Amino acid sequence: MKLVDIHCHLNQKLFEKDLDEVIKRAKKVGVKAIIASGTNPLANKEILKLAEKDEIIKASLGLHPIDALGLSEGETGISKPEGKIDLEKEFEFIEKNKDNIVAIGEIGLDYHWDKEHHDEQKEIFRKVLQLAVKIKKPVVIHTWAAEEDCINILEEEIQDKVPVVLHCFGGRKSLATKAIELGYYFSVPPSTVRTGNFNTLIKKVPIKQLLTETDAPWQSLLKGERCEPAHVLETVKKIAEIKDISVEEAAEQIWNNYESVFG
Repeated sequence: MKLVDIHCHLNQKLFEKDLDEVIKRAKKVGVKAIIASGTNPLANKEILKLAEKDEIIKASLGLHPIDALGLSEGETGISKPEGKIDLEKEFEFIEKNKDNIVAIGEIGLDYHWDKEHHDEQKEIFRKVLQLAVKIKKPVVIHTWAAEEDCINILEEEIQDKVPVVLHCFGGRKSLATKAIELGYYFSVPPSTVRTGNFNTLIKKVPIKQLLTETDAPWQSLLKGERCEPAHVLETVKKIAEIKDISVEEAAEQIWNNYESVFG
């Protein structure tokens, strides 16, 4: 069985002491690829170094919408520069490293943490999407409390030029339907095993448009515990249960989806 974690943060401080063991546990359950996502210039550099550590780790460079504004959402445990990011400089850095990455992400809109700068967020989002199209890389999208604007902008900027993955999508059913019709993919975290928060989404989205992620160290199987890439196995089991197929069949289709998007 081949498993994949398409979105996690292995550069977060909770992985400082035992990352090697985390990777070993992932490999033991069948994880063959882990996409570590950057969120700002410092984190992006860390992600590139992690990808050199083990071939199972793939790099995705991004600009989290809150980081891009130079704002703070509290202590995240991820390295972050002070003040606003020089977007053009970071775009140049990402383009320079395009052959060393599999995606642009995470990027998107976040109206949960930022209530005031929505127009600026949207302007930055469009610019990053244009970069992704330019260098022909799929995008991994953060959509917290901003799902409608995200999908509308994606539809305008991306069309069908590069694959789109909606990470931990929490939008209403009509928006999920629109995203499905646009051919977007949805990545599901292990927290749905504990809370059922993504089970409705799993039911709705065709298996050919589902992917697995952990958002590690967040979105955990057990409340208060650290999430890690090995836990995607439990998500695959839940997807198999809901879709009424075997675990092996679910894993194979999700791996095929991964190769279609990031291969």
